[in-house]
Amino acid sequence: MFYTIKELVEQAEQNYQGNVADLMISTEVELTGRSREEILSIMSRNLQVMKDSVKEGLTPTKSISGLTGGDAVKMDTYIQSGKTLSDTTILSAVRNAMAVNELNAKMGLVCATPTAGSAGCLPAVLSTAINKLHLSDKEQLDFLFTAGAFGLVIGNNASISGAEGGCQAEVGSASAMAAAAVVMAAGGTAFQASQAIAFVIKNMLGLICDPVAGLVEVPCVKRNALGSSFALIAADMALAGINSQIPVDEVIDAMYQVGSSLPTAFRETAEGGLAATPTGRQYSKEIFGEI
Repeated sequence: MFYTIKELVEQAEQNYQGNVADLMISTEVELTGRSREEILSIMSRNLQVMKDSVKEGLTPTKSISGLTGGDAVKMDTYIQSGKTLSDTTILSAVRNAMAVNELNAKMGLVCATPTAGSAGCLPAVLSTAINKLHLSDKEQLDFLFTAGAFGLVIGNNASISGAEGGCQAEVGSASAMAAAAVVMAAGGTAFQASQAIAFVIKNMLGLICDPVAGLVEVPCVKRNALGSSFALIAADMALAGINSQIPVDEVIDAMYQVGSSLPTAFRETAEGGLAATPTGRQYSKEIFGEI
């Protein structure tokens, strides 16, 4: 078992030839008592749900509240135009993240990674990596186990809950997990994956959770979109050999400290930030009536 990112990296390198996925599978066997085959089967199901959520989310229909829906289709059309400013790899991840979170807003089936509100980042980056890196079925599962290993440390030492630590703890953690996983999928080391985590979390420190009308729609859908782009850029930085000046475990500790210091208005209560703007309050009134 590992309790810090440093321990995770060391154990992967010393006992698993640098393979974080194998370390995570062994940890799951130890913690749950399930067999390796059963664990692989469960993760295969999660993988399929993620793939399906990307496809099913690419529809123009609105959510029940009317706040979100159709933006993934708009991004897809824009990508097809060939006139984009950003690389299509980045924009494909952005599109796919919006697709998953728009599906979530429409009560569709998504895989909470690590939460439903941040469910778009990991499948968005994974689906992009499948096309970019031509990942095999095994490599796709390794991607998810790798993300889970790093996410386990983040969840234990900081938080993955917006109500507890702000959106830095939800989309921040999801983006960091995706960044680490795609680094290793691209042939990077466990240490480089850890650096990508540091880059993402440092960039998202202090990000509040301020859902308009208390719904996981605005600004959640677009935060997942941008979080997926952060993950890919952070991965490239790490693969380039760039290191964080602050050790990743200290970065995670800082996220916990910042999250604990956030006023309750900025922790999923819809009492501050965008939720408290005149337009945000008007949306709430239109959806739920006078409060």
